[in-house]
Parts: sequence; structure tokens; C-alpha cells
Amino acid sequence: MYQTIPAKTIVSRTDAPSTWFGVDYNMNIYRGCSHGCIYCDSRSECYRNVDFDTIKVKENALQIIRDELRRKVKTGVVGTGAMSDPYNPLEAELKLTRNALELMNAFGFGVSIDTKSALVTRDADVLADIKEFSPVIVKMTITAVDDDICGQIEPNVSVSSERFEALSRLADAGIFCGVLLGPVLPFLTDTEENIYGILRMAKEAGAKFVHTFMGMTLRAGNREYYYEHLDKLGLSNAKNAHMKRFGSRYECTSPKAKKLWSVFAAECERLGLLYDMRAIISHYKMGYGDRQMML
Repeated sequence: MYQTIPAKTIVSRTDAPSTWFGVDYNMNIYRGCSHGCIYCDSRSECYRNVDFDTIKVKENALQIIRDELRRKVKTGVVGTGAMSDPYNPLEAELKLTRNALELMNAFGFGVSIDTKSALVTRDADVLADIKEFSPVIVKMTITAVDDDICGQIEPNVSVSSERFEALSRLADAGIFCGVLLGPVLPFLTDTEENIYGILRMAKEAGAKFVHTFMGMTLRAGNREYYYEHLDKLGLSNAKNAHMKRFGSRYECTSPKAKKLWSVFAAECERLGLLYDMRAIISHYKMGYGDRQMML
């Protein structure tokens, strides 16, 4: 069994579609996440997501999504994965994300997916159908190129090598896909070796882009959880360095950010990977009409 929660609306208009991968609408079918990533911003107190590690399913989700898509005056790109991974373990059984994609296809909407799960490859056929008429982009979040480090900081989800394999399968299916490189954890994953490794693996997997922010965010609730788990992992030195440099600051940019960005940009250029947001948006929306091309 699983928990359900009531919902009045699921597909909501975004405030600024040009700033995050050209997304016009947001959709979250699930609430909470079981991936256990020690840095997850969605754990922050401001979201009031009690018992965050337990996944809840929104009641009558498909009916609500169908009715809302049908009533939209304009089609556009529906983004999913901002607050909870649409490919959590429950999705393997419930297939709510897959059914929602089928509804988007039926009503002429595009889709933008954020995930850390290889389960997304199950729906490559539906994504291929959608992209015949509407923009499709899949972003695989990858924080560490090393599976051991990944397993420590993201314990309950596909390890990085499995995510790269998933990208390769999506690329082979003709899906426009790439990597969200982040968060870049100060004093942990903010190394040139990690950046180079992720970019190399992304290129080999057939990724079209890599997008990054050279740091992380920490708010009340999330901050305490992060520090507690650094201690549990024997990474107290990283915790202490983080606390000394950032205190209670929300945006925690790596001390190496300037150098790392230079390395990142140069290597993306060398490998032919897109990394500028406007360029990524224009490429995955190319050919879908003037409205879809608006930045």
C-alpha cells in the first residue's frame, strides 16, 4: 500500500518559462521522495513536506491532469521532477507518470523531465511519440562521476553509471537529453576530476547538453539534515569547512567556482556539448513553431 493525499490542481502555469528550460507548466504527481539524497532542497522546511522520505500519491491525479490539460487555452511544455522525482519506485508499479505523458501526447503538450532514475527509459516510446509534434527534453541529474561517492550521497537511486546508460538508451531512441550537473557540493564534488569525468561520460552517452551551477543551496531543515549525514558518512571535515565558509547562507557557491566554470565551459566547447540555457532551449524546441521557440 501507499499513502495518498488530496489535490485540487496538478498542472500549474510557471511564472517565468524562459528561465528554466523553457517550461510553461509544472506538474508533480507525487509528493516526497525516497532517493535519500543528503543535499535535497525539497527537504527544506519552507515546503512543509512532512515525512519527506515517504512518497505520497496525489488522489485522482490522472483525472485532474486530463481535465487541466483539456482546459488550457495554450499548449506548451509541461515540466515534471522539480519537487519530487517522477520516476520513484512507486512509479514502476503505478505508471502514473507514463499515463500522464500519454495524456500530454493526446492533448498536444511537450514535456521536460528531471530525474535521477533509469526507469525513465521505460517511457522512451511515449517520449518518441510526443516529440513528433511537441518539444521533449530529458535531464538526468548527475552529481558525482564515481559510483561509490554517488552511493554515499544519493543512496537509494540509480548510481551514476546506470544513469549514463539510461542517457545512452534515450539518445539511441532519438530523445533530446542531457545532464544536470549538480549540485556541485563544496569540499566534496567540486573537483576538476569530477567535472571532466561527468562531461566525458555525458558525451560518450550521447548527451546533447550539460547544465550546471557551481554550488548548492541550503535552507532550514535541509541544512541540518545535510550536516547530520556528512557526520554519519565520516565527512565531518567537509561539514566543518562548509559551516565556516557559509554559515547559514542560502546559496553556497564553491570556493573553486571561477576556476571550475572555466574548465567546464572550455571542455563543453571542446566536446560540442551545449551548456548555455538559451542555446539548450532553442535547440530542443527547434522546428516546433514560433510559439515554441520563444525564449
